[in-house]
Amino acid sequence: MTSLPEANPPQDWDEACHAVSDAYFPHTLTPLSKDDATHTFVNAVELGPVVLAKIGWGADVAVASDHPGAYAVNIPMSGHIESVSGGEPVYSSNGMATICPPDTSTRIIEWTKSCAILGVKLDRDYLSGEMTRVFARPGMQLPPQVDLRNERGASWLEFVRFVATQAQGDQSVLRNKLVSDQLAGAITSAFLLAAVHDDEVAGAVVRPRIVKRVIDRMQADPARAWTAADMAEVAGISVRRLQEGFREYVGMSPMEYLRELRLERVYADLSEGGPGLSVTDVAMRWGLMHTGRFAAAFRRKYGISPSEALRGP
Repeated sequence: MTSLPEANPPQDWDEACHAVSDAYFPHTLTPLSKDDATHTFVNAVELGPVVLAKIGWGADVAVASDHPGAYAVNIPMSGHIESVSGGEPVYSSNGMATICPPDTSTRIIEWTKSCAILGVKLDRDYLSGEMTRVFARPGMQLPPQVDLRNERGASWLEFVRFVATQAQGDQSVLRNKLVSDQLAGAITSAFLLAAVHDDEVAGAVVRPRIVKRVIDRMQADPARAWTAADMAEVAGISVRRLQEGFREYVGMSPMEYLRELRLERVYADLSEGGPGLSVTDVAMRWGLMHTGRFAAAFRRKYGISPSEALRGP
C-alpha cells in the first residue's frame, strides 16, 4: 500500500510527483497555478494486476503519461479533468470516467484544484485475458469514456469504492492473496461489462457443437469450481452468448445444467452406498457445498431425501 495522506503533505512538487508516480503511473507534472504542493494526497492499494488509487493535487495541474503496460480509468469524485489521448479530447466530471489506453501518450491538460479522482489501474495483459473470458474477443477496443451513471456503471463504481476503502491497511483481509486475486477478477470483469455495449459483442454465433463442447468438459469434471467465465472460455464465446445457447439447445442455463449433472452423480454414489459413506461427503465430492440447498434440490429432482437414497429401499 502506498500512502501520502493529507496529514503528511509533500514539501514540493517534485516530492508530490514522485509519490503519485510510485503509487499509480509515472508522469510529468506541470502546476498551472501558484498553489503549493502541500495539499497533494495519494492513497493506493494494489490487488495483483489491479491498483486502486485516490489522488488529489489540491491545485490546478496538467499531467502527461504514457501509462506503460496498463489502462488507467480516471474517475473524478469531485471537480473535473480534461484529457487528450490519440488526438481525442475527453472531459469527465462526477459520474463519468476517462479511459487512458496503455503505452499511449495521454495529456490531462486540466486537472482542477477541486478534483479528486479514484483511479483504477488495470494491467493490459490481464484485462486482455478477461476480455477473452467474458466476451471471447481479446482485442476489443475500449471507448475513451464510460458513463457510470447507469445501472451497470453505478454498481461497478460502488463496488470499487467499497474495495478501495476496506482494503486500506496491511492487515485487511482483502489484501490476502486468496481474496485479492478474486477481487481483481471481479473488478476487471465488471468494468468490461459496464464499459462495453451489448451490441458490440452480439455477433458471435452459438452452435450446438459449441454447447456440447462445454457440456463434455463439465461432464468430465463436474466437481470443478466452475464459473460462467470458465465455461465461456471453453466455448470461445461470451458469457451472454453461452447462456443464450444453453437456453436454446438445452432448455436451461449452464449453471443449472451443472447443478443437475452434480445431482445425478450424487444420486449414483448414494444409491451404490458403502460403509462409512455420508451424504455430506458425497455432496462435497461433487462440488455441492451448500448442504441445505443441495438437499432441497435433490428432493425436488428425485422425490426423496439424500439420506433416504443412501439407505436404499
